[in-house]
Amino acid sequence: MIVVAAATALRLVFLAFNKTDLFVDEAQYWLWGQHLDFGYYSKPPLIGWLLRAVTDLAGSDAPFWVRMPGAILHGITALVLGALGARIASRRVAIWSAAIYVTLPFVALGSVLISTDTVMAPFYALSLLFLHRAGGSRHWSDALAAGLTAGLAFMAKYAAIYLIPGLALAALVAPAWRIGWRNTGIAALAFGLVIAPNVVWNLTHGLTTVSHTMDNVGWVREGAELNFSSMLEFVASQFAVFGPVTMVALLIGYASWGDPAKRGLAMLSVPPLVAVTLEALLDRAYANWAVAAYFAGTVLAAMVLRDIWRWIAILINGLIALSIPLLTVLAPYPQKDGAPLLKRWLGQADLSRQILTLAKEADVPVYASNRAILADLFYTGQGAGVTVYAPRPVVRADSYYEQMWPLPQDYNGRLLLIANSPPDCGSGPVSPAAQLDATGTWADKGYAAYLVEARCVRSEN
Repeated sequence: MIVVAAATALRLVFLAFNKTDLFVDEAQYWLWGQHLDFGYYSKPPLIGWLLRAVTDLAGSDAPFWVRMPGAILHGITALVLGALGARIASRRVAIWSAAIYVTLPFVALGSVLISTDTVMAPFYALSLLFLHRAGGSRHWSDALAAGLTAGLAFMAKYAAIYLIPGLALAALVAPAWRIGWRNTGIAALAFGLVIAPNVVWNLTHGLTTVSHTMDNVGWVREGAELNFSSMLEFVASQFAVFGPVTMVALLIGYASWGDPAKRGLAMLSVPPLVAVTLEALLDRAYANWAVAAYFAGTVLAAMVLRDIWRWIAILINGLIALSIPLLTVLAPYPQKDGAPLLKRWLGQADLSRQILTLAKEADVPVYASNRAILADLFYTGQGAGVTVYAPRPVVRADSYYEQMWPLPQDYNGRLLLIANSPPDCGSGPVSPAAQLDATGTWADKGYAAYLVEARCVRSEN
């Protein structure tokens, strides 16, 4: 479709002039791709595989190539949801589904910052399309394709598991989503085969990713406390994630119980929102944790919206979608109170270059405990010939860096410690070897470089 192609092309042009540094998670995903495996510390492996493939084919690890798949993948997702809209409703709904999706705020953000949500999106949407086809044709090949794509979605992000309760609920209320027991078995088998390598990896690595997921679901380990402000904050954030008009349309769609087509889409959309809202009530939740609700939700919103409201939704979401990449091009402007609006995405590479220069001059490894600093040191410092260490795990690793590059137990030389407070190695606070000229996200954080013996940082673990 012309709208999807134009939006995707425009995003790639903006991305070519993007002035922000890779965010901590983006740098980590890139690093995963340098060490191919069937699983990683906090996520399944597909994003690492994808970034390795793209950067190898491009012959470059520049931020453009790390982020480039985002716009393409969301464009594909828009087209798939258009195909789903055509099957469920009409060609008109198909056009609006694609146009609405490609302008959604979370899609705009996911087109400038690569994330696991973005990699999951096309496979999640494809699985919905194949499931609906299987409900109509009852053909085993559609069920097989649904299981394979659902498995790939799961290998991108575990939130794809919401497909299972969503399909079960949709089948209960809408005949179009009933694929039959034989096809359910075929889809389940295909799904299991695709995710098996990651399951085995987890079982042979102390359930690393599962443990991290449980850490995110804080109330599982620490007990639940009702946090109504957190729940309200999460619910409010969804109007920003999905767009205000489209979110209202989605809620109206949930109440449109008389139409079986809308009922089915509603049931496919509801599980992520209910689960994450409950998580926000019991502990806390990030705004993007319920993104899986908005694939079926986009088609439902397109069916609910009428005439002028469709245009209003596109206009509001489109303005947000345009402003996000525009800000990345204008960075470090505009500013508020003397700080860039996008300061969280600025200053990482500059800090890393200062640290790497100091380490090379002193001919010592770098030691840091901050995950964001470590992430960019590995990315910006690729090929610099500087060794980077993270703290040794106390009970279990708190990051991918502690898991893979902990300070060796037998290392007794000097280190360039990066910290925001002076270490005490037994004779009082150590004076910094150099103050770091920090900008962006690190401005006013007080980070400095300290030359210390390994025993000093080892004693602080």
